[in-house]
Formats: sequence, structure tokens, C-alpha cells
Amino acid sequence: MGSGIRKDDFPQVPVAVSDERLLSRIEFQRLADVPPEAEWFANLTNENTKRAYRHDVTSFMRFVGIKRPEDFRTVTRAHVIAWRKTLEKRKLAPATTRRKLSALSDLYDYLCEKNAVPDNPVHGVERPKEGANQGKTPAISDAQAVALLESPPRHTLKGKRDRAILAVFLFHAVRRAELCDLRVKDYGDREGIKHLTIHGKGGKIRFIPAHARAVRLVEEYLDAAGHRGEADSPLFRAVAKNLDDPKQRLNPGSVYRNVVMHYCRRLGIEAEGVGPHALRATSATNALSHGSDIAEVQEWLGHSSISTTRLYDKRKMRPEDSPTFKVKYRT
Repeated sequence: MGSGIRKDDFPQVPVAVSDERLLSRIEFQRLADVPPEAEWFANLTNENTKRAYRHDVTSFMRFVGIKRPEDFRTVTRAHVIAWRKTLEKRKLAPATTRRKLSALSDLYDYLCEKNAVPDNPVHGVERPKEGANQGKTPAISDAQAVALLESPPRHTLKGKRDRAILAVFLFHAVRRAELCDLRVKDYGDREGIKHLTIHGKGGKIRFIPAHARAVRLVEEYLDAAGHRGEADSPLFRAVAKNLDDPKQRLNPGSVYRNVVMHYCRRLGIEAEGVGPHALRATSATNALSHGSDIAEVQEWLGHSSISTTRLYDKRKMRPEDSPTFKVKYRT
């Protein structure tokens, strides 16, 4: 493995030419020799997660001097605490430190599952407080959300598509990549109710009931786009006429720039306050503020830890409830 985790470190598994082809003895042994540390990394399917986790785990490896996969098995809680203290001295954002510790903990959870280590040395190591990065991804207001939904034109194909995209964001709290990964067959009935089948991080699938307004806008878009019968086609497709492939999947970055930010700028919503997760934060904050159980919101968002979900809980932070507005001076 050397001093870092790289794709080239993983065995190149030959591709079977048919279902009947058997692994050779050499191929079988090659697969059997894959260390669980490498398996864990190879199983990360989201490229953004893989990039961040590679950086985080490699940073820890450099700190403790790990050179081989099996060196992970000698790490103790004291090593992790020493690393955390070093991160604190670097004055990293609390959210960054939490992510680094989470990446390492996720690796050790996998190693425990594979019986490669007896326990997870990250468990019990204190992390920055849950609310430390509240406000880092601010939600937009209810009025701004309503205006944003109404902003795209009603009578063009692009406008219909963009209205449907914004509705899926604002009513279902999906990530950009999750929206772009939706296929036509991921929008359908379950027990008589329209659902979205969301393919989330780590290969996790969650079924989200579709909001009535989103259903109406998605239906209008599919009627106009004409690909309702193409089950494996992306649900949301590019609309430019000069595309080589009209079934091209949208890019998460372009959805953010050319849909979300495009209409935010048109409405005068401050660009610096609208990050890539702003609409996700908006729908999560709104659901919690209107009485949703936080555990249900955790499942809805696809969070592995409820502490992450609590970052969206602004019920105790509403400006209108501040003691500021209770101060009255008599003249």
C-alpha cells in the first residue's frame, strides 16, 4: 500500500467472458489475498466520498507511520486521540475534523465486520460538538423556496424540467448526485403512492414518497420530454438539441450551476449563501420545523448518524424567537 491509498494498489480482477467461466487457481488466490482494508476502499462507490476518504485515511497513515495494510490492526485509541489533537492544533473546521474521524471509524467498522480487528479504536474518541458547524450550509427561507419553485418558465421543455428538478430537491432533500442518478424506473408506484427510489452513498437505497407538487411537475416534464417509456433512461436529461447522446445523464455540478444558482441569481438570492447542499438543508430544516421526527428525517436524508441530522435542526435557532425581540425599554 505504500504511504497512501491508491487505486493501483488493488488487484485487477479479470472480467469473466461468460457466466460459465471458472476462476483459475491464480485468480482465486489473488481475490482471497485482497486485504479487507483494500476491500473497504474499493467498495466506496461515490467518487466524492472516495476522494475525501482517501485523503483522510492517508493523512492518518502518515501520522502513525502505517506502511502496510496489516499495520492498521496495531492502532489503538491512543493513536487516534493523538491524531485528533494534531488536527485541533491545525485549527481545522470542526466539520472537517468530524469527517476525518468518521472516515477512519467507517474503515474500522468494516475491519471489525471482517474479523480483521477486535474493536474499533475510534469509538469513544470525542469529536467536535454536533452544532459546531450549524449555519455552514444555511437554508433559504420559505418565501425564497416558493419563489424558486415558480422561477423557471412554465411552457418550455427546459423550464418544465427545471421546475421538476427544483421540486425534487426542495420536497425530498436529495443530494445532487442522487438526483442525477435517478432513472425513469426510479419514479413509480409503491402501494399505490408515487415514490422516488434514491441510490445513495455506499450503495444504500431508500424509497421516498413523492410530494404531490413534485409529482405534478415531474409528470408535466415527462409528458413534454417524451421518454416516459424508457425505463433505464435518466429521469432528468439534457435538453440541448445538438447533443450526441440525448439520453445523457446530467452532471451534478452543472445542475447546481445552471439550475439552482441560475434561478437563485435571477431572484437575487445571495450566491454565497447558497451552497451545493442548501436546498437539502432547506427541506430538512422545514420538515423538522413542522414536526417531523428527527429519526425519520435521518432515514429520509440517508444519514448513517443522527448527529449529522441534528446539524439541520434549527428549531432552537429561529431569529424570530431570539430574546432580542423580547427586549423593551420604557421611555
